[in-house]
Amino acid sequence: MILQPASITSATLALTKKGHSGSTLVANRAAGIAFTLPAASGSGAKFRIIVGTTITSNNLVISAASASDTMTGLALMCQDAADTIVGFETAADSDTITMNGSTKGGLKGDIIELEDIIANLWSVRITGSATGTEATMFSAAVS
Repeated sequence: MILQPASITSATLALTKKGHSGSTLVANRAAGIAFTLPAASGSGAKFRIIVGTTITSNNLVISAASASDTMTGLALMCQDAADTIVGFETAADSDTITMNGSTKGGLKGDIIELEDIIANLWSVRITGSATGTEATMFSAAVS
């Protein structure tokens, strides 16, 4: 069964394993979207978010459900000035992805893939582009 991509234009979206897992979500809001992940339990739930509209104000944010959940993985970002790739790794306490439409990604075509791999841990892989002086989009912001 092929699921049609869903265009997301609201300011916030609480992702659910039952309603969104396996779907492609297209972030189509230039003013950014705040996505909240469900609690990581090892369910194998997968979320794929594609930036359909470049972020021009605010941020595209993907946060863990609580500070108990963290993310592990990496981001590979095409650099705008040197035709090279810049890589960023998560830290041990990373629980949030913040993309600003510039130095931290969030440009049209960026892809964020998340998978619930074990209790309290999300696997993350980002492929995208950034402008200016590229910077990590990973942080520990959930309290």
